[in-house]
Amino acid sequence: MRRDRRRNRPPLRKSLFGRLLAVSALVAACSVAATAWLAVQTTSGAIKQEQGQNLTADARIYNTLLGYAAGHSTWAGVDGTVRDLARQSGRRIALTTEQRRPLADSASRPAPPALPPQASAIVDPLSVDTALSRTADRSGDAADRVDPRAVGPFRLPAAERKALQRAADRSATCLSRVGIAADVVTGPSGRPRMQIVGNDPDRVQNTRCTTDELDSPTATEQKALDALNQLADACLKRQDRPGVQLNLDLSWGDGSVPEAAVKPRAVSPTPEPPPSLRTDEDDRATASCVDTARREQLSSYVASPALLFIGDEDGTTVPGFDLSPANTAKIAGAAALVLALTVGATMLAGSRLARPLHALTGAAQRMRDGEDSEPVLVTDDNEIGRLAAAFNDMAGHRARLEAQRKDMVSDVAHELRTPLSNIRGWLEAAQDGLAEPDPAFIASLHTEAVQLQHIIDDLQDLAAADAGALRLHPEQVRVEDVLAQVAAAHQAGAETAGVALSALPAADGVASPVLWADPVRLRQAVGNLVSNAVRHTSPGGRVTVRAYGAGTSGDEAAADREVVIEVADTGSGISAENLPHVFDRFWRAEKSRNRRTGGSGLGLAIVRKLVEAHEGSVSAASVEGQGSVFTLRLPVDVADAPGPASAEDPAGEFPTADDRA
Repeated sequence: MRRDRRRNRPPLRKSLFGRLLAVSALVAACSVAATAWLAVQTTSGAIKQEQGQNLTADARIYNTLLGYAAGHSTWAGVDGTVRDLARQSGRRIALTTEQRRPLADSASRPAPPALPPQASAIVDPLSVDTALSRTADRSGDAADRVDPRAVGPFRLPAAERKALQRAADRSATCLSRVGIAADVVTGPSGRPRMQIVGNDPDRVQNTRCTTDELDSPTATEQKALDALNQLADACLKRQDRPGVQLNLDLSWGDGSVPEAAVKPRAVSPTPEPPPSLRTDEDDRATASCVDTARREQLSSYVASPALLFIGDEDGTTVPGFDLSPANTAKIAGAAALVLALTVGATMLAGSRLARPLHALTGAAQRMRDGEDSEPVLVTDDNEIGRLAAAFNDMAGHRARLEAQRKDMVSDVAHELRTPLSNIRGWLEAAQDGLAEPDPAFIASLHTEAVQLQHIIDDLQDLAAADAGALRLHPEQVRVEDVLAQVAAAHQAGAETAGVALSALPAADGVASPVLWADPVRLRQAVGNLVSNAVRHTSPGGRVTVRAYGAGTSGDEAAADREVVIEVADTGSGISAENLPHVFDRFWRAEKSRNRRTGGSGLGLAIVRKLVEAHEGSVSAASVEGQGSVFTLRLPVDVADAPGPASAEDPAGEFPTADDRA
């Protein structure tokens, strides 16, 4: 059996345990990978920032030293600048040549710590790192990496600077008079230029405020420009390309500088072709030669390239972090450990989750095979535990229903067998000549047939109620009349049993309760209660039937639209352990099946079904040895009740609560 259960289990890839394990492993792997990547990125960024590779926070140090190199031909005297920067930033700053010979070091120890193998940056005004330099023109050509502060021979002397400054002031004043706001901005070479507020130069061309003097090169600038032009032409000549005429902004061809402002120079062996005849390849070659000529011209005016080291204040620098084999192995080991712990924890949790499910499956299969299903033992107070508890309750309820079904079949067979056996016995006796078919004989057979018909009718009523096919014929009923009819019908039997049966009238000044109900079914329900009370009351006892409306007879908790019918007796009573079962089918307190005391066991079950069909409720209260009280609570529903039977509904049949459900 155990082997069959294991065979019925789904494969691991389809089972809940397998899916939980796969999902957990996938989530763990993704989490480990994401965490490792984020840790590498974060750690790398932090360490790069510490060692100066990411100089966002240390850009001022780099730009200050870059400006020093652009304005000085050597690094002599930079030591003071380095110490000031180190004091302001709290970092160690060191400069060396490309051969790592010391130029300046903020570490004041006699023997400063050794520098790391990798420099934070290279300070070279002719090859600026555009990602680090604040002065780099991000909108210009990416290949032009010359620091704009490296002006070299283009630096203006004081006289030319003053003359241009006066011209710029005059232009600014003139523009201000015509309503154009302009600022005078001085460049690194000392040349002032006009900056129009709003950046609309076309407005200046429409005024008389000329700026030709500011656009024309001075003698110093023309000399430096001619030298630069010769270097660029020599480069182009080596490539067999025509020479060019450079303007002050280092453009060529149709530049912004008027021809009259440019001093004549020696004619190039290969004259410059018109701009319309120049090709893109000629322009690319010219740009390369101009850039090379600029570097060659400025090389003697700027300091040589230097290695910049930025580290901790104590003189050390943090080594770089990369995905080397050692670091990769560490990351892989940590990821494998986390993954193994996750898989292990998932297997433990999954096994604890799947074990009760397997137990529930096995119990359900045993129940399907007709075997006795033992309760599933689950001690955890969680969803699975509650499912197991619900399954155990269902299994117990099913077992009780099955036992009741078997008992019902047995009881029905017994109840039918008794009258049938009596009828058969009397008939066989008459057939054998042992009994005469006199009136007493016929009366005995009739009594047994009536009893048999009574049992069959009870079973039919219960079956109709269970199937929702029990139809009512409701009408307006005075409850007092119904109780009087029931008492009259059972008066003879009560007198025979020596029991006093009475129906109490309504209290003085209180109208008899009226409700909308089926009078036949209502009499049947109350009659069953009365016959049951008479049967269980000893001679000399009393059975009382009464009815009252809501809020009367001390029943203040009753609903405003409710009628209460009580059948009380002074009989033997019902024990507390048997009281919850009095409305069960074929249940009797005495198991002897004596019809004098036990009946068929269907009367109270029929009462409950009839009351529920009227959307009411029935309850019982009893004290053993003192008597019992059965209470029917029925809704009035007079205002909502349908009228009498019409032509469309000649039978007057209205759906019950079961029908509406």
